[in-house]
Amino acid sequence: MGNQTDRERANVKRIAILFGGLNKERLVSVATAQALNAALPSADLWFWNVGDSVHETKPAALQGHSRPFEEPFTPDGRGLGNIAAALDKAKAENILLVLGLHGGSAENGELQAMCEARGVAFTGSGSASSHLAFDKIAAKQFAELAGVRITPNVALDDMETALAKYGRLIAKPTRDGSSYGLIFVNAKQDIVAVRNAAKTEDYLVEPFIQGVEATCGVLEQADGSLIALPPVEIIPAEGGFDYTAKYLAKSTQEICPGRFTPDVTADLMDQSVRAHAALSCGGYSRSDFIVSTKETIYLETNTLPGLTKASLYPKALKAQGVAFEAFLQDQIVLAERRARR
Repeated sequence: MGNQTDRERANVKRIAILFGGLNKERLVSVATAQALNAALPSADLWFWNVGDSVHETKPAALQGHSRPFEEPFTPDGRGLGNIAAALDKAKAENILLVLGLHGGSAENGELQAMCEARGVAFTGSGSASSHLAFDKIAAKQFAELAGVRITPNVALDDMETALAKYGRLIAKPTRDGSSYGLIFVNAKQDIVAVRNAAKTEDYLVEPFIQGVEATCGVLEQADGSLIALPPVEIIPAEGGFDYTAKYLAKSTQEICPGRFTPDVTADLMDQSVRAHAALSCGGYSRSDFIVSTKETIYLETNTLPGLTKASLYPKALKAQGVAFEAFLQDQIVLAERRARR
């Protein structure tokens, strides 16, 4: 680190790890916070609980929560009020927020907009890019403009025709983590399930592409330059890479660097940087792909990917030779610099 980086870091009086949230990805968020706390032991811990209350908690309580992917976390510290009150505190006390959140209002740009309105520094992408990337249909549209290869979208009313044409479809919530709500459309009865699910939330339907699942992280370094991390090859235990396969199944394999040809590896890295830039992401992101026999196909970009000990992004950092602690320190520098602009 250079002198400028050291001075910038010194401007931050306090750091708080904000985790939890109001949506179903809050369980993953607790596991992310455990990894963040281990790397940033002096940071405060703020848990955003269901009911929109934020509570301080102690490291022992967080680290002692042994089954974060399965059981809700209970904070043991004093309340700070709702999220708006907690952000007011962050502004008043010059606290930078390291976001250990995933999904929902934490990743769709709403929380980021609240921080930006107050001038509170936070890690990750800003409100506009978060909002754009969270919408899979919009993200695909913008990524395609940057030369990223995508699959066509299938309208709900056209699923019968598309199923006959492609033989198999896949449906997922338009604005949610793809670990949740996946529906594989192999027969007409599956179309009914998609249409029923689409009554409560918007769904994206695409042709199913046979191939290897892959993901590729992008890292913005302290000097503002972008690098693509080594792609990860994903071999789910059974079926798709859903919540169970990602966090609970022991037989899921995540190989980093992935066993791709040099050309495919270079293509994945190029496509991920293109998507990151097209969506104006900040700090870091992770884009998901299918590697078919013909080409790589973009699926989506995560602006707050999981940072748990078992998550894909930390594995890619390790393969790149970037220590997790150094990654976080650079993200803190970038966050503080963006807040000053």
